[in-house]
Amino acid sequence: MNPGPPTRLGLITAGTLATVLLTACGGSDTPAEPTGETAEGYPVTVGTLFGDVEIEDRPENVVALGWSDAETALALGVQPVGVADWQGYGGTGVGPWASDLFDSEPERLGTMEPNLEAIASLEPDVILDTRSDNSQERYDLLSPVAPVVGPPPEVEVTYGTTWQQQTRQVAEVLGEQERGEELVTELEDRFTQLREDNPDFADLTIAVGAYFDGQYGAYVPGDTRADVLAELGFEYKPELVEMADGAFYSNLSSELVEELDADLTVVFPIGGPEAVEFLNEDPVLQGIPSAQEGRLIVLDDPELVNAFSSGSTLGVNHALDGIVPLIQETLED
Repeated sequence: MNPGPPTRLGLITAGTLATVLLTACGGSDTPAEPTGETAEGYPVTVGTLFGDVEIEDRPENVVALGWSDAETALALGVQPVGVADWQGYGGTGVGPWASDLFDSEPERLGTMEPNLEAIASLEPDVILDTRSDNSQERYDLLSPVAPVVGPPPEVEVTYGTTWQQQTRQVAEVLGEQERGEELVTELEDRFTQLREDNPDFADLTIAVGAYFDGQYGAYVPGDTRADVLAELGFEYKPELVEMADGAFYSNLSSELVEELDADLTVVFPIGGPEAVEFLNEDPVLQGIPSAQEGRLIVLDDPELVNAFSSGSTLGVNHALDGIVPLIQETLED
């Protein structure tokens, strides 16, 4: 698993793409079947980073390619026929907090380099890509297959679509706006209650670190992990935001690991038990003041790490179940 969503995408030639589409869809001379009456509320026009996208009718075959698009669709009562398994779950391609919402396993379609032939064979009515690398090349790659709903127009940071934006945008596509607002309100109300129950959080600074493949880094607001912790009321350490320079993540050399020091430091080890063991023994990390004073949390539960990283309402709720008691215990010691 990567520290955050990757940003490179393999390209495919126009000729290859045409072959994929013709093969998967039975050729260009196959007449379209009549679809009957348009569902109430359709067509809808959805604003995206790449312009407005019109969804003619309620989608039946939904392909979810963006980070946590599949979990968001499931929370809204729609089972995608194809998913991108960004976090390497296998099976249904979503976290255990969402996997039971599938009646059967969807097709897994690739992440950075989506399998166009597999996508086209599913004959999607829409492709959800609402949390992605924001690249025109990815959009151009996918758009000949089906309407592509990319990130909202206001999203500037790669993979920076918030859980609120993603929920509302996917709900609009799927005709589930009322349920989407319910999901947003329910989770926002939970954050409000947690802040009221833990007023001391607002007086503390927080830093959110990661360790991946021998490299330290820092997540900053704009990344779901940092955003969720900031929504609990903490003030994010401003120096780390400056270092990220508009990105959601900043690499940290060994000399800069001390920048993770804050009133509370949370580090996400990515790479299995060996990464957790390293962080618990690394003299560099364990030497920063927050570690010396017992204010460092090294998350050692892979499911909790994945829940934070999911960025969906389902995953965030699961993450809060685990992290809030852990923070309370750490700050009380």
